[in-house]
Amino acid sequence: MVRFRAQDTANRPGVYIFRNATGQVIYVGKARSLRKRLATYFQPSRNVEADAKLRALIHSIAAYETIEVASEAEALLLESRLIKQYDPRYNIELRDDKRFLHVCIDPSEPFPRLVLVRIRKDDKRVYFGPFPRAGVLRQTVDFLSRRFGLRSCRAREPGPEVRRHCLDHVIRDCLGPCMGHVTPAAYAEHLDGALAVLGGDCRPVVGDLRERMAKAAQARRFELAAELRDMIENLESVSAPTRRFARATIEDRERRSDTAVAALQEALQLPCAPLVIEGFDLSNIGGRLAVGSMVCFRGGRPATSAYRRFRIRSPEATDDTAMMREVVARRYGRLLSEARPLPDLIVVDGGIGQLHAAVQALEQVGAWPVALIGLAKRQEEVFMVGRPDPVQLPPHHPGLRLLQALRDEAHRFANSYHRLLRQRRIADSALLEIEGVGKRRCADLLRALGSVRRIRQCSAAEIAAAVPGLGLTLAERIRQHVEERSQPEATP
Repeated sequence: MVRFRAQDTANRPGVYIFRNATGQVIYVGKARSLRKRLATYFQPSRNVEADAKLRALIHSIAAYETIEVASEAEALLLESRLIKQYDPRYNIELRDDKRFLHVCIDPSEPFPRLVLVRIRKDDKRVYFGPFPRAGVLRQTVDFLSRRFGLRSCRAREPGPEVRRHCLDHVIRDCLGPCMGHVTPAAYAEHLDGALAVLGGDCRPVVGDLRERMAKAAQARRFELAAELRDMIENLESVSAPTRRFARATIEDRERRSDTAVAALQEALQLPCAPLVIEGFDLSNIGGRLAVGSMVCFRGGRPATSAYRRFRIRSPEATDDTAMMREVVARRYGRLLSEARPLPDLIVVDGGIGQLHAAVQALEQVGAWPVALIGLAKRQEEVFMVGRPDPVQLPPHHPGLRLLQALRDEAHRFANSYHRLLRQRRIADSALLEIEGVGKRRCADLLRALGSVRRIRQCSAAEIAAAVPGLGLTLAERIRQHVEERSQPEATP
């Protein structure tokens, strides 16, 4: 049996593959935490307590390998693909021909609609996916069709006959192409908005929904707020796998990364291959709790151990350009002070303003010149120092996909840090104000119940039962306090 070392395995979502002595794949599994899941296989007690099938599997393992991914949903997709590819002996689930849903459109239609399919064919249609959660995907597609006014009728060219049997123009927001209310060009603009969400850019729609959710909550329309919250979660769930999950197997993932690096060097005319790329992003709400993130890609793939995060310290950093200047200066000032090499390419999230701020920071610490670009979100334009016009790469260019993956990872990392700080601030302000709740008990409450929001949903008895040593009287005081904090302040 192979020896397992927990410190050699990442505490991240991913897929693990077991091989026997001949190198044959005998089992493929997924995990939210690779380290914790693999540790359960190699516990000494497994040889006694496990059933016969599991003991046989464990004793057959001669080697294992892991593939890290960004989320558990991506792990499910990759697990299914590898099971179908290798047909492992010990896998039972996911060995059938069941396929995950895709979303496709037919560009040859004058008014394309969003269609759900399970088989991705080699035709002229455009596909998005696969998506592991069918129910969430169906709700999301229905929402996008209504939001952007897309038709749902099955006719290739909707006309008066279609209109006679359709109520979409009455009961939902349909642009009504069957009635001639919209031209193909105008319809295509609405369709592009829906496809952008399916392609991974859900931030404009989510931002609008968050504003509507906040207004609904302030107006005490909690059912509407809950519906909007659920739709936000659906959009983020659907867009995340399409943005980050590469349809790659063990054999071709390295080749794809090398191709992207070479394509990026050629497209941007870089002096050397960008084997080490560092990307920066910011996250704040109105300048409060402002943070920055730095992520690193080596050989076209994330190097998570090199990620760094920053709290904005300078009181003069009141806008995004000043914040970017501070973060870049701190990062490369430290690298130079420690005599460590600079990356082959630096990418900042933003346009010409962010690019100039990064140049100033690099000049300030003595790290200039170095290959530096800015990636603007709206048109995916690449801004470069010394070039008056931005570079526009084709949408499916491998180099652009690499930059997008880097930018999205930096955005995710910055948002997760900003969210953590907000949660800490909420916990400190809401719980530490309660008489009888100190830092230790506050930590126990959050560890047991997860968040102040979850505490607000519990009764006093549930709060007391969740934390050992917490009396019912104090639990009731905690419940009343967090409930009062959740009520909107009365306006004079």
